[in-house]
Amino acid sequence: MSTTSGLHDHLGYWLRRLSDEVHSRFEAELARHDVTVSQWGVMISVFHGHDTTKAVAAHMDIDPGAVSRLVDRLAAKSLIRREPDPASRRTVRLVLTGQGQALVPELAELADRNDNHYFGSLDAGQRRQLEQWIRRLVGETHPVAPPGNP
Repeated sequence: MSTTSGLHDHLGYWLRRLSDEVHSRFEAELARHDVTVSQWGVMISVFHGHDTTKAVAAHMDIDPGAVSRLVDRLAAKSLIRREPDPASRRTVRLVLTGQGQALVPELAELADRNDNHYFGSLDAGQRRQLEQWIRRLVGETHPVAPPGNP
């Protein structure tokens, strides 16, 4: 009889499976709008006021160079544009185009439906607790935002 743990004995395996499924389903929904999950992250970040590459990168916890490449792709799709900041010649602001601005609420609805598909069986307290545990495990020190806040 082996005492060596198996694949399904590891919580990391189940977390990866869940993450992969949540991501893949959302990715398929976004693809209908020619947007990737990463591009969606940039769009929703800009929509909620993170309007520089540096601010978006910090909000998404990714490299500013990656954000710049994502913005390039979104600009090519006419969903976002870069504008000089009138208050600072060094700063470039990210601005959703009219098309991008109109698309964000529709994509947010897809994100909400995707979350509900996977987590809708949890009540509000269970969802909040799960989020708190995950944030703690990944070392997130920011408090959990109340529902409806970016």
